[in-house]
Amino acid sequence: MPTLALNVRMHGKLAVIIGGGTVALRKLHTLLAAGASVRIVAPEICPEIAALKVPGTITARVGSYTVPDLDGAFLVIAVTDNAQVNEQVCSDARERGMLVAVADNPAAGDCTFPAVLQRGNLEIAVSTGGLCPTFAVDVRDRIAEQIGDEYGTILHQMAEEREKLLTNGSPSTYNMQVLRSLAKRLLDESTDRKEPLP
Repeated sequence: MPTLALNVRMHGKLAVIIGGGTVALRKLHTLLAAGASVRIVAPEICPEIAALKVPGTITARVGSYTVPDLDGAFLVIAVTDNAQVNEQVCSDARERGMLVAVADNPAAGDCTFPAVLQRGNLEIAVSTGGLCPTFAVDVRDRIAEQIGDEYGTILHQMAEEREKLLTNGSPSTYNMQVLRSLAKRLLDESTDRKEPLP
């Protein structure tokens, strides 16, 4: 099924995670890195989640899922080890017009989490649309062998040059040509400095 690749600003938005195990922990780290506020609900919460103390950002309730747990959510993530609970969470979130991701059945939800490679502000996301998340991770790791931290530095240089061009009021076609030329030169120089992989 086709999906829309989209980066969402999560700062100040509430994400609700139903489930408290290791998958919930991974989603929690991803959401916190994106600036989201997170509510976690589960009968048991793993010690790693319980140990995270981020006042005003993470709240946790130990107990079974109830519909009011979704109040105020922008995004809902069902990651319990109970397929029926995940299905109910998905149904309740949909009824309320909320985006929902379902860990054990990605096709049931509205969205999935890609495997992300971060180099400074540069993000490269690899998605299989939920068909095989481990393959997305393997592909991301292959890309990571080729895309080093220097790409984040290049992005910073490109952003500075773009800001100058926008300030000068040059036509957008000219700006695009200048930026593409600069990007090619910087990327070529970066590639030339790298030793070939075996």
